[in-house]
Amino acid sequence: MKILNVIPYFTPMLGGSATVLHHLATELSKLGHAVTIITTDFNFDTSYAYSLEELGVRVIPFHNAFVIDQFRALFSFSMKQWLKRHVSDFDVIHLHEFRSYQNYIAARSAKKYSIPYILQPDNSMPTHTGRAGLKKLFDIFLGRQVLKNMSKLIAISREEVEYAKKLGIAPENISQIYTGIDAETSSLAPPEFGLFRRKFRINGKLILYLGRIYRTKGIDTLIKSFYELSKEIDNATLVIAGYDDGFKSTLEKTVRGLGLIETVKFTGPLGNFDKISAYVDADVFVHAVQYMGGVGLAPLEALFYGTPVIVTKECGEIIEAADCGYFVKYGDVEDLKDKILYVLNHPKEAQAMVIRGTEYINENLSWSTIAQKVDAIYEDCIRNV
Repeated sequence: MKILNVIPYFTPMLGGSATVLHHLATELSKLGHAVTIITTDFNFDTSYAYSLEELGVRVIPFHNAFVIDQFRALFSFSMKQWLKRHVSDFDVIHLHEFRSYQNYIAARSAKKYSIPYILQPDNSMPTHTGRAGLKKLFDIFLGRQVLKNMSKLIAISREEVEYAKKLGIAPENISQIYTGIDAETSSLAPPEFGLFRRKFRINGKLILYLGRIYRTKGIDTLIKSFYELSKEIDNATLVIAGYDDGFKSTLEKTVRGLGLIETVKFTGPLGNFDKISAYVDADVFVHAVQYMGGVGLAPLEALFYGTPVIVTKECGEIIEAADCGYFVKYGDVEDLKDKILYVLNHPKEAQAMVIRGTEYINENLSWSTIAQKVDAIYEDCIRNV
């Protein structure tokens, strides 16, 4: 099978969609499929792409003409020309994320040549999480056409299924498949404890946030909770790791205002080794976000590397099902402080949570299993063209 994947950017620095596609492409290639990824050169990660090309996956970055806010590379004229020439070479097209010009031109080309295409929004469909005006404009002029002609939508959570239904997508056109965890890499010996701590000069307790630094991620609440926590325990550090998506300066101002400059560290984006080292060294991982479509990837990764997690319901669908983490209400400073303190003071209970989480991940979330499910969807869509 010849599979074309379309994504507006291809770097793990900008969030989970690229990571999901990287793992999925790897496993589909192992199944014997010819996999191609087209993207833009917006923050294009050459080494990330090359790691796939070694496996036979073709990755083609096209020049982006300009960027508009969160739509990343909104116009890529060279990609449009390439699609006109090559889209008929493929059996199925897989669109990643929702609101991108790349998806619109790929969907139009697919319709012209009667090629089935699948949309995987990866939590990007809601408008209430920010930039609502731009999102609604996209939906009116471009998004509706993408949804109208797709063969199937892959939702990564039950919550996303319900949101898709509200947008008028028929239930029979929705398949729910959870995001996977890189079990193959995770099965290798993890970095030794202390590497991350030594690199960033951290002593005592380590509270970790890892992800995009954006206003809906609850990081401001975490900083305020850490301030209250610092009144009750000594020698603790809060690490905020990830790509700045426009909110870091606000957080730094909060840190200065609370007098936490010495105990709150911003590391910037982490490479894969440093990311795993951070998970290994952390005493607790916090992901108290406003919206993640029901499932967050980072808390599952943290569990896999032995770190207890605190999450909100908005990203804890799997955490709740496996009873493997602690929950807080978004924006509740006192509750989050109390939960962090509880985890630090009850390590045996917290580790029992971790064990349940890793067992669930091993049994349900391997990428090889998920790739087989996606493969079956491709086959079904091709048969029903």
